[in-house]
Amino acid sequence: MLEEVPRDPFAEDPDDPAAVLGHLDDSEPLTMAERDEALTDLADVEVFRSLLEPQGVLGLVLDCPECSERHYFDWDLLRGNLRQMIDHGRPQIHEPAFAPDPSDYVTWEYARGYVDGVIDTEESR
Repeated sequence: MLEEVPRDPFAEDPDDPAAVLGHLDDSEPLTMAERDEALTDLADVEVFRSLLEPQGVLGLVLDCPECSERHYFDWDLLRGNLRQMIDHGRPQIHEPAFAPDPSDYVTWEYARGYVDGVIDTEESR
């Protein structure tokens, strides 16, 4: 199955604002441990999405250690970033969500707790 990564909105644009950064293909490949962790995260995201999207959750909110801000990722962007990291060692450059409604997103910890609660409920039946 072909993995779809969200398209770069500035692809082939001569006025791409990221052009000043140059070409970023000098990234190190992931170690086996990092790759395994990214694969586990990808599997988790698929489970989170399958249970939370029907409840109206649009994606996850993650705290960024680099800029100390919260970043909102819809399910497709999060999945695409993880696939890009697994395949190329770094996430794709992307536009942040525009004016996201924080109530439409949950934290990784909330999603993990929700899944654990669903599993516990199923096991007790």
